[in-house]
Amino acid sequence: MALHPALAQLLMPERRAVIFALKGVISMALALFVSMYLQLDRPYWALVSAVFLQIRPESGLVIEKAICQIVGSVVGGGVGILILAFLSGYPVLALGCLTVWIGLNSAAASMVHSINYIYAFAMAGMTAGLVVVLVMANASAADSQAVFAIAQARISEITVGAICAMLVSQLLWPLKVKDSLRAQARSAINGTLEYITVELDPDSSHEQRHKHADQILETLVAVNDDSSAVAYEGPEGPGRGRAASLLCNRILSLLAVTQIIGRFRRNHAELVSPAFAELLALMRRQLAQIAETDSYEEGYRLAQQLRRQLKQLRDQQEGEEAIVSRLSQTALEMVGDLVVVLRAYNALENRDQTLLNAPRLKTHRDPLVGAVNGLRTAAVFLIGAIVWVQTASQAAIMLMIMPVVFSVMFSRFSLVALSVILPRVLIGTMVSIPVALLFGLGLLSRSSGDFEMLVLVLAGPYFVGLLVLASRPTLPYGLGFCIPFTIITQPSNNMTFNADTAVSTALGLFVGISVLCWVFRLISPPDSQLLQRRLIHATARDLLDIDNHEHPENWFNGRMGERLLRIANFDQGTGSSDRYMTDLGFTGLNLGHVSIRLRRLIQKHRSASVNLRLLEWQKALSKTYLESSKGQFHPDFREASANLLRAIEEAGEPNQQTAIIEGMFERLALTFERTARTVAETTGKPAPQSKRGQGAAVVSGRS
Repeated sequence: MALHPALAQLLMPERRAVIFALKGVISMALALFVSMYLQLDRPYWALVSAVFLQIRPESGLVIEKAICQIVGSVVGGGVGILILAFLSGYPVLALGCLTVWIGLNSAAASMVHSINYIYAFAMAGMTAGLVVVLVMANASAADSQAVFAIAQARISEITVGAICAMLVSQLLWPLKVKDSLRAQARSAINGTLEYITVELDPDSSHEQRHKHADQILETLVAVNDDSSAVAYEGPEGPGRGRAASLLCNRILSLLAVTQIIGRFRRNHAELVSPAFAELLALMRRQLAQIAETDSYEEGYRLAQQLRRQLKQLRDQQEGEEAIVSRLSQTALEMVGDLVVVLRAYNALENRDQTLLNAPRLKTHRDPLVGAVNGLRTAAVFLIGAIVWVQTASQAAIMLMIMPVVFSVMFSRFSLVALSVILPRVLIGTMVSIPVALLFGLGLLSRSSGDFEMLVLVLAGPYFVGLLVLASRPTLPYGLGFCIPFTIITQPSNNMTFNADTAVSTALGLFVGISVLCWVFRLISPPDSQLLQRRLIHATARDLLDIDNHEHPENWFNGRMGERLLRIANFDQGTGSSDRYMTDLGFTGLNLGHVSIRLRRLIQKHRSASVNLRLLEWQKALSKTYLESSKGQFHPDFREASANLLRAIEEAGEPNQQTAIIEGMFERLALTFERTARTVAETTGKPAPQSKRGQGAAVVSGRS
């Protein structure tokens, strides 16, 4: 019988997990010692701060997270002071302003992807809440000096915990972001090479292709998130961050181009000539060799060799259709992107000043999702505030504060993920309550009260909790155990060992996290299909805006990276096997790259007439993309393509370039018709009729 993951993690921990837990105990002990030595009011908040920094132990990430926590705490403390300065005599209004502030922080946390930046918003909300609530809890002694002292104490405690965790991370068994970044990059490259071979295989299945694409997108987003933290690891850190961004950018280009070729081969096999089939077979063989090699130099040499071979095969092609000529050039461009990817991977270890600077992948910001998450977190805080106002219980303070922190931290997760995470956090909290009461009221009350005895008693539970925290599947259990255990025991210089206070605090935490679970169920994000449609509309808007950026490919890739991952995650959550929305997302990525490559092809033919027709064509492209996502084909696209092609031919003599453009337009028309037909069949709508024969004549501009 298989063991429960948490139990397996405790009974058979890996060496990495043991070191992680040991470093965590040392950093928390150091934070407690410094806080008690400085006579801070509530040293246990330093422990809470140190726990949060343990989730990703790499040095660069710990430094970035520490900075985010400190900045968030300072901002939150300042907001708390401002609220009390103007509304100290109006407690209801003060709590109302605090509710709005916490909701805004939760909404803002939904607009970022990096967990470290999310911590900053969580700390800003929590610190402001602590300052306002703790002052209001003792309103008789409240004055400007007391308000400032409480804010200073909360900021100091969180700062001490962050700095101590940062020092331990740097000095004891240090882990580097660059190492994990390089491993993730290698995984992304290998996954991409495997995906290309599967995509070019006419016998591959739809499920196989999507499985590889989903894994690549998840890895790319992880690489992108870590690329900001590597900048804190020495003078070469910023260069490594830029190399990681370039790698993510170019891999997205590879995915886009590969799908163009793969879809053409699968859906239009009658157009694949023997010469083009030979070119594709060569690509598959060489890419498989590159994936097998462990040497950058060998992989780079094989990629350059493949590039030369493809160029030779392309130059030897005669009498091919325009669309095949264009795709042969596309294959050559794809290998060029692969060469850049390999160089970017090498730059993660060795400095390469010749690489271009590509922007990081942008987080997709949906105001609707932010509004829902902000409302949800505000509701959690408001429920706690109502309980506190009605009961005046000190335990209700924790009901207001900690659920809010968890709500902000989990704001970027989907409802499917939260249905797993929140119950595990609640289970961890339930386990922490009897353990905290035993150690807090039992062993600690019988000890001498010295710091040494305090650490010896608490080290065991913390070590166990951190062991569970070290594994991603069991992380929610560890988080749910360590934070409540700290707040219930409240280690400090003057521990009271009051049973009533400890039990009421424990119940407040349990009720607060239970309320959080229910509020997340009641105030759920919008329907996944609605969010997917909004993502598709955002892609269509970006297609219209491509011409307004200096480096459109980098800009478009940066916008599409996380957007594609979100669409894929929504599709996975529905359990649907057709995955047509994910296909639509990748189609949008392909359209952007085709549009960018078109501008390169007609660069020498840009005139006022061509620019006007290009603008009309771009609008038709965006509109047709939206129509195809609804199972319809927009007929104006073929007309706009024909008008643009005529304008290009009038601006210069017809040549091979115009033949390639003609093939490009025909491929796009076929793609839109196929996409509309697929969506219509999936959703049960009437399928549009194919007009390929008529379209070929219209696109060419000749009968």
